[in-house]
Amino acid sequence: MSSSNNSGKRVWTVVCAVAAVVLGPAAVTASALDQANKAPMHHAARAEQTQAYIPADPGSRRRAVA
Repeated sequence: MSSSNNSGKRVWTVVCAVAAVVLGPAAVTASALDQANKAPMHHAARAEQTQAYIPADPGSRRRAVA
């Protein structure tokens, strides 16, 4: 084999390796998103809202007995 033919194979090997690294995760992500879009919709349970206690007279405070 000639040197130029050998270097051409190396270039294609590198190109294929780079394509596998770049496109592999993208294909997995696209597949996962496709499956998520096909899943039936569900409604999240609503958490009860807690309400803060507001005193009737905010100016009055309990005094600690010393």
